[in-house]
Amino acid sequence: MNRRHVLLGITALASLPKSVLAASFEVTRSDAEWRAMLTDLQYKVMRKEGTERAGSSPLDKNYEKGVYHCRGCDLKLYSSKHKYDSGTGWPSFYKSLNNAIGTKDDRKLLRVRTECHCRRCGSHLGHIFDDGPKPTGKRHCLNGVSLVFKPA
Repeated sequence: MNRRHVLLGITALASLPKSVLAASFEVTRSDAEWRAMLTDLQYKVMRKEGTERAGSSPLDKNYEKGVYHCRGCDLKLYSSKHKYDSGTGWPSFYKSLNNAIGTKDDRKLLRVRTECHCRRCGSHLGHIFDDGPKPTGKRHCLNGVSLVFKPA
């Protein structure tokens, strides 16, 4: 394999429709199915990696006991035990539940960030930063529209 083959492979992969790339997730839906089940804002955030306005989610100030699920597929993602007030205006957690999320590099801004998404359906949740509390030092800064809270 030479450089040309690698570049052709990357070009071919980049030209695939997102629906084909998303097929690697356990839960898949057509774009029409996602649009039918989500509001415009939920679709923008979860399927187009947008961001809700800071302070707009009632889940930011929710500290009831329970579990936060993915709005796209109902997978359990975060426990209320790991939630804290980061002061950012978005629901924040210092860790996710085991085998709940996936991550990838986000290079949309001037610096590389870590994007997190539901590992089962690929819905965008938010970003992970290295300025969180102990014991992990991580801040999972999430969009509330991507989550559904279920009380314990």
